[in-house]
Amino acid sequence: MARQDKKTYDLSEAEQRDLFNLIQQGKALPEKYRFILFEDKREVELVWNGKTRDVCTTVLPFQTLEHIDEPRKETKTQGDLFDSRGRQTKGWSNKLIWGDNKLILSSLKAGPLRQQIEDAGGLKLIYIDPPFDVGADFSMDIEIGGETFHKEPNLLEQIAYRDTWGKGADSFIAMLYERLILMRDLMAADASIYVHCDWRVSTWIRSVLDEVFGVDRHLNELRWRRQPVRGAKATSNQYARNSDTIHFYTKGESWIWNGAYKPYDQKFIDTKFRPDETGRLFRDCDLGDYSADSIANFEAVGKIYITSSGKKRLKRFLDEEKGESLGDLWTDVAEVNSMAVERLDYPTQKPEKLIERIIRASTNEGDLVADFFVGSGTTAAVAEKLGRKWIASDLGKFGVHTTRKRLIGVQRELKAAEKDFRAFEVLNLGRYERQAYLNIGGRLTEVQRAAALSAKEREFRDLILRAYKASPLGAEGAAQDGFFHGARNGRLVVIGPINLPVGRLFVEEVITECRKRGASRVDILAFEFEMGLFPAVLEEARSKGIDLSPKYIPAEVFDKRAVDKGQVVFHDISFVEASPRYDKKNKLAVSIELSDFSVYYTQGAAEAAIAALKEGKSDVICEQGQLYKISKSKEGIVNRERLTKHWTDWVDYWAVDFDYLQRKEIIKVPVGTGIGGVASLEGFEPPQGELKLPEFEERWTGGYIFENEWQSFRTRQSRDLELTTAMHTYDRPGRYTVAVKVIDIFGNDTMTLVPVNVG
Repeated sequence: MARQDKKTYDLSEAEQRDLFNLIQQGKALPEKYRFILFEDKREVELVWNGKTRDVCTTVLPFQTLEHIDEPRKETKTQGDLFDSRGRQTKGWSNKLIWGDNKLILSSLKAGPLRQQIEDAGGLKLIYIDPPFDVGADFSMDIEIGGETFHKEPNLLEQIAYRDTWGKGADSFIAMLYERLILMRDLMAADASIYVHCDWRVSTWIRSVLDEVFGVDRHLNELRWRRQPVRGAKATSNQYARNSDTIHFYTKGESWIWNGAYKPYDQKFIDTKFRPDETGRLFRDCDLGDYSADSIANFEAVGKIYITSSGKKRLKRFLDEEKGESLGDLWTDVAEVNSMAVERLDYPTQKPEKLIERIIRASTNEGDLVADFFVGSGTTAAVAEKLGRKWIASDLGKFGVHTTRKRLIGVQRELKAAEKDFRAFEVLNLGRYERQAYLNIGGRLTEVQRAAALSAKEREFRDLILRAYKASPLGAEGAAQDGFFHGARNGRLVVIGPINLPVGRLFVEEVITECRKRGASRVDILAFEFEMGLFPAVLEEARSKGIDLSPKYIPAEVFDKRAVDKGQVVFHDISFVEASPRYDKKNKLAVSIELSDFSVYYTQGAAEAAIAALKEGKSDVICEQGQLYKISKSKEGIVNRERLTKHWTDWVDYWAVDFDYLQRKEIIKVPVGTGIGGVASLEGFEPPQGELKLPEFEERWTGGYIFENEWQSFRTRQSRDLELTTAMHTYDRPGRYTVAVKVIDIFGNDTMTLVPVNVG
């Protein structure tokens, strides 16, 4: 653009007064004034629709769902890190976090875990592989009954992030911009970040990274060739797209760098290296500007080669070489193909060799590595194998479940090799996200606060009813019934509390209210139900003539687009049956047998699937807790074959805590916050080189942490599942509460409590 004439920038008297008032009030200057006043400081800047420099400051407590350190067998002692039971008692525990990474990053930055991060040496490396475009989804191919079932993603997984791609490129950029700022603020001064992307978004991501980190912090634009050009790619009408881009940035002017090398290929070795008198392979190089003293030292250790012309050259032995120095084009790492041992059938899974190269180059052993779009868990798995600490998070529940299994497998692998490993925790923002939804800010009187909270709760109930496709009870109905919130298909609907589990007292009240009004059918919608509530309470309701149907409210209800599109699915509860098996010889020993697991899922309409099915083709559907293979003959005859022939077909993973009530769940919350500990720390920015966090206090949530003491799960390589645990021996006689957790093939959790008496 041609430079405008100076007169174009002259300010009128009105503009001058406006500018003076803005400066007096300490407000940001409009772009027009900024460019006029600081003409000599102009820089290229990325601008998009709705751009704001506001960054999330919400701080939520992390709910600990599970603690895992693979204690199936006697644990190798690692100094004083673990106790005799195999529980890690001190030091950093790795973190696997399920939830929206914007809230996770904000809570890590200004929450109590920040101090743990700093105590662990600070965050040294971030690798992220964010979703590229709307074409990426979280669907899964699940093997069951000799067939493949295509698990459709729930909406929260499908759109990946609530703002991503919903309005095009600007919403994607806005999503990434805010998260990169939060990541930058978490990084140590000598940390690096690698951002993986493809041709669709590479330019945008580069521009965002330049703005967040600075153009001078961009070290490399790496190119990774995923695969050779072959098949349809080789015959297309354009250059084949067979590579990805990885942008490499640093936070500060100095960073960790260990070099990056790849092994010499055999052709290079054969042509460049020769054996010396001992048979040791070497190549000779120019001595360059080495000093006379250095050359003398080389001679003393036999590293000088004298040519036929008498010239001295330096010997470089093959067994001392690190390999070929890597450039910015990587062609030696293959993608995860269908036959790869590490393949987990997870979309966009990256090869371990690729991540290993990055971690080795930019961290040292014991450093903390993070991936906030972890997917199938490759970054965490490689970090663990290389002796690094790690934080991993993902929005997709199935991704977190996949990563959990993968990391348990890594723990087993390291244990078998007698190598050290660390425990990891599965964390979730869970109920605290819901509490944040009801959080009332501002300076309000008690009356105003009560009114605002009441309005929020009404808004919440209306949202749930719309998502459930239920009609709210009208003013007359509300006045008449009071207790119930809506109706659907001839059934009353009642919504449980947003931040508390539905317990027996609540269900009994529902039963009482139904009998008062002569109602016989009711749905109870809740985020959580008290453990052990079902199926006994359903039988109790049935004995009183009431058909009671409890349903889980999915997290997608907070996504307005999901509600508007009618894509929110409410799942029926699952049932777990497990029994103790006592050792006849040892009165302190007991095992747990998983004896039944029932689900009631339905995914899509069978009629629609049959209608869409082409002649001679087949498909797999989920209906009323069963998987069916439907096929249509050339004559149009439809056959249905049930694949889930046994309840065990639904179980992907189960685990046991033999003393569930032993460890209370304690959260740290900012002092002065409400019962949920939800806070918004506006303007929080720790000074460079000095960490000053808000003051925190400990609170018991009323729950307990699941200490994973035994588990069995299916993998791609092994579909076997153990249904009885190893014997567990208690220290003393008494009554204990055993928690049994089952995760189905869709990644949904169900837990039950089993009382045992030993001694």
